[in-house]
Amino acid sequence: MNKQDIIKALDKVIAVGSSHSIIDSNAVKNIDIAENRVLVEVEIGNPTLQAKKKLETDVISAIKKTYPEAEIKVHVVGKIATQAVNVKPERPLPNVKNIIAVASGKGGVGKSTVTSNIAVTLAKMGFSVGLLDADVYGPSMPLMFDVENARPTSVTVDGKPKINPVENYGVKMLSLGFFVDPNDAVIWRGAMANKALNQLLFDAEWGELDFMLVDLPPGTGDIHLSMVQAVPLTGAVVVSTPQPIALADAKKGVAMFAQPEINVPVFGIVENMSYFTPDELPDNKYYIFGQDGAKNLSKDLDVPFLGEIPLVQSIREAGDVGRPVALQDNSPLEKAFTEITKNMLTQLVKRNKELPPTEIVRITNTSGCAAD
Repeated sequence: MNKQDIIKALDKVIAVGSSHSIIDSNAVKNIDIAENRVLVEVEIGNPTLQAKKKLETDVISAIKKTYPEAEIKVHVVGKIATQAVNVKPERPLPNVKNIIAVASGKGGVGKSTVTSNIAVTLAKMGFSVGLLDADVYGPSMPLMFDVENARPTSVTVDGKPKINPVENYGVKMLSLGFFVDPNDAVIWRGAMANKALNQLLFDAEWGELDFMLVDLPPGTGDIHLSMVQAVPLTGAVVVSTPQPIALADAKKGVAMFAQPEINVPVFGIVENMSYFTPDELPDNKYYIFGQDGAKNLSKDLDVPFLGEIPLVQSIREAGDVGRPVALQDNSPLEKAFTEITKNMLTQLVKRNKELPPTEIVRITNTSGCAAD
């Protein structure tokens, strides 16, 4: 058997729904000849069983006219036409200029406290700020912003109902805490939690924002992966305390964002509870959890150190009454959070100048990610 004879025979075969032969349309992907046997592999745009069967019959019939004794096997694959590669999908949250995740390797290190105070500091600087409380199993932002009893309202945008975020201290905010009883435990599987987060992200009228801060849960779990899958994060901030057990988990948090498949720049590490200074001894510093742990970690990981926050009772009290300490003008703590925020902004400007926009990633399995 001669391959050119088979190609000539197939040039008369037209697939269902096509106006060209399977040769002219490049549908024939392979012709394999061995003695009196021939294998033909064809790819067509019509994936129906009926179309496949008809094409298989037509191919066999066409070849039989030239080689009646041939043993013919036809393998037909249906391929659905895809969107042109030069058509880019719409960017999620197009009115939000920068999305910054605040993470921690473990709980109890003050991640939410740092997030709330950075948000307030940005608002005081004149930026438009949104805050998404993504800690679905332990939402704390409604309490920290003194809006625990508030309920988001509905607003119509372009004929569609949207969630109107709650606002206080110049920060727009959404949290699962607004929608569940504070005395009830949120017992959800990952898919349910992710669906709720997507609703807070995409079914809300955030408006024009310079910054959206995302307060992530502790650890490196499903919510974190869902967030990098949902929106292109501009960067991340990792919060830790100085003790070795917290630093070990913070290192994992930095490593998660640094994975090539995720590739979210880490703006730096914030060290919370750095030292304790009692009121009666204002010049003394007691390093209860160790000294310079996060600062040394930032050097080891080649990640910027954004600053330190002392262990001060007023920070906890301010959070409990819903008035972040960054609101206290000219106080030492307000200055500390201002310095951290400025350092973060410096890294953000550098990142936006030197690096391309972060891509959304598509989670392929539990052990890795692939860029979408």
